[in-house]
Amino acid sequence: MRRPVAVVALTALVVAGCSGNDSPPTAGPSTAPSSSVPITPTEQPSTSEDTPSETPTPTPTPSNTPAPNCVDQKLQTLTLREQAAQLIMTGISASGMTSAERSVVQKQRPGSVFLLGSSGSQEHTRAAMASVTSAATVNGIRPLIAADQEGGQIQRLKGAGFDRIPAPTTQGMWSSAKLTARAQLWGSQLKQAGINVDLAPVADVVPNSLKSQNAPIGKLDREYGNTPGDAAQGVGAFVTGMRQAGVMTSVKHFPGLGRVRGNTDFSSGVVDTITVRGDAYLQPFADGIKAGTAMVMVSTVTYTKIDPKNRAIFSPTVIQGMVRGDLGWRGVVITDDVGAAAEVASVPVGDRATRFVAAGGDIVINAKAGLTATMVNALVAKAQQDKAFAAKLTSSVQRVLTLKQEHGLVTCG
Repeated sequence: MRRPVAVVALTALVVAGCSGNDSPPTAGPSTAPSSSVPITPTEQPSTSEDTPSETPTPTPTPSNTPAPNCVDQKLQTLTLREQAAQLIMTGISASGMTSAERSVVQKQRPGSVFLLGSSGSQEHTRAAMASVTSAATVNGIRPLIAADQEGGQIQRLKGAGFDRIPAPTTQGMWSSAKLTARAQLWGSQLKQAGINVDLAPVADVVPNSLKSQNAPIGKLDREYGNTPGDAAQGVGAFVTGMRQAGVMTSVKHFPGLGRVRGNTDFSSGVVDTITVRGDAYLQPFADGIKAGTAMVMVSTVTYTKIDPKNRAIFSPTVIQGMVRGDLGWRGVVITDDVGAAAEVASVPVGDRATRFVAAGGDIVINAKAGLTATMVNALVAKAQQDKAFAAKLTSSVQRVLTLKQEHGLVTCG
């Protein structure tokens, strides 16, 4: 039997950090709950890109001038193009880079990569990831290497040395202690293989009434529970175990895919007409943050009761207002896939990156390696033309480098 978990007030959180709609390799709206997470919404930011206020220049006092920290030092060594590349997570083959992917990684030096398809053994994967690290490292800054290792139908790494992970619906029936211990084991296997990010866990809540109709989550048994409390318990335990193994996680897909019908990997025009700002279904994201997640992943769905004019990844209301405001999150915000997903196919490739960063996001997941240069070029061009956007890009790079430094991926001094 599951024990109920008390709703965590998002405003009380102290901030401690792929493709979410993956389908298996072969692969009417419910009523919103009456209860809600006690959030006092902050003022919703406008969609304009206001230039940050300037910090007054202090009177020169050499003896009191602090030395630049590691992140600032590294940021100063990067060209604008290298900074922009730190914001792209490029998809590569889990079994090792193809010649085309290697060329992209060597030329563009994306700050992160994530694995597609299935891998070989843990030993083979470790060798392949060492090659990736060598190709992507720039100025002592190593890449984030991520995999979708949720369990059940969504598990990239399955070869010798990797346990087969039960579906989250099964994990959600375990005690928190058991799930944390198992997640720590799975995380240690990833760490030994050279993977430092698990793009999990799913924090979406799928109500029982929609499970059979919910293509991205419910039909694939990716949810930890059918209530916010049950899902939150599983999310917190999974994040804790991975963190104890030294592997970063990304709670996904804010503000939730549990009440939609279409899968954005294969369908466009997917909308959520139920979720509201301060919704009770946001509790698992809050608990994931409390447990120490490294990133928050934002979905590509449009939430008509939150921001009917923008997909969540392009919405300042969602990213700045809810993630950074209501949740109090100051870390890295990452997209669901915007490289191959059908949901964003009509959006120009470069705009997928610039609109996300303009809205307050940081890392862009791109499943098509060949699109990497286009995204980097777009970020550079907009930063050169727009000082307000350039400031946002710099802030995003600082957050990414800070996360990397915290996990030993930045060499300083």
